[in-house]
Amino acid sequence: MFVGHLAVALSAKKLEPRLPLSALVAAAFGLDLLWPLFLLVGLETVRIDPGNTAFTPLDFASYPWSHSLLMSIVWGAIAGHVARVMFKSTRVGLVIAAAVVSHWVLDYVVHRPDLPLWPGGPRVGLGLWDSIGGTIEVEGLMLAAGVAIYLHVTRARDAVGKWAFWAFVVTLGATWLSGPFTPPPPSVAAVIAMALALIAIVPAWAVWIDRHRMTKA
Repeated sequence: MFVGHLAVALSAKKLEPRLPLSALVAAAFGLDLLWPLFLLVGLETVRIDPGNTAFTPLDFASYPWSHSLLMSIVWGAIAGHVARVMFKSTRVGLVIAAAVVSHWVLDYVVHRPDLPLWPGGPRVGLGLWDSIGGTIEVEGLMLAAGVAIYLHVTRARDAVGKWAFWAFVVTLGATWLSGPFTPPPPSVAAVIAMALALIAIVPAWAVWIDRHRMTKA
């Protein structure tokens, strides 16, 4: 899942308005931010396999340290603890931890049975990615709901706050929507490079949005 994770980040702003969008985005995409780093150092592996699912050509051969249920709970606990200390709020910590773990839950819906419950454990997945139409419908509705909730909770301070947010949503949405209709990546190195770009660009863009939007009274 991709924009589904963005939907969680946007919606969570209502649960805890003190949290900046950048922190919520980093938490909701957290497992995917770890994944390319683990690929880079050889802890995890991915293969390019067109037809692996209808929606993505990637075969997630091994990613127990970033994407197992157990490790998602561990990463969520770590991120939640850091947030609790920084904001001096248990509620903030719980929201961040839940956002991190939500990544695995949403991936469980779309992935074929390749998500381990723990490193070396059984693999599960409902396989929504086998249906392009079903994936677009489910994630698209989630994104629309997330955008509506975020706009209800926040307002733009200026024109930048308005257009930077919409550009963010449209860019990520278009990137996600084009996936099934574009050629597969030429190499695993290209996959890693694109994932590293996600680490660099998405949270930074959210920081920019935070500077130009505010929570409604």
